[in-house]
Amino acid sequence: MSPTHGSQNGYAQAAQEDRCAPRTRITIPATLRASGSKGFQTVVHDLSISGFSAMAISRLHPGTFCWITLPGLESMQAQVVWWDNGVVGCAFQKLLSPIIHDSILERWCGQSPYDPEA
Repeated sequence: MSPTHGSQNGYAQAAQEDRCAPRTRITIPATLRASGSKGFQTVVHDLSISGFSAMAISRLHPGTFCWITLPGLESMQAQVVWWDNGVVGCAFQKLLSPIIHDSILERWCGQSPYDPEA
């Protein structure tokens, strides 16, 4: 599912490798800005309370700090964990609130993440 990311440690490993939080496949237009760079339009492909993956045509190196802005929300700081063939995987610096996470899923998936019909 995800590319091999080499040796990672701590939070990034738990967030990305162990998949401690369920990830939801989703399509959300967003803006991503790497530290020291201009922001660019992207599409978030999956989201969890611990991180996300999104399109990033230009290589973003593991360890780079970045900020993701989803429609209607403030920018959230994250750190690049991996980049592979135009897709970047990032771990949020602070876990996303489950309430905000669920609100995003309801808005972009059209249903509650706890809906048994999902």
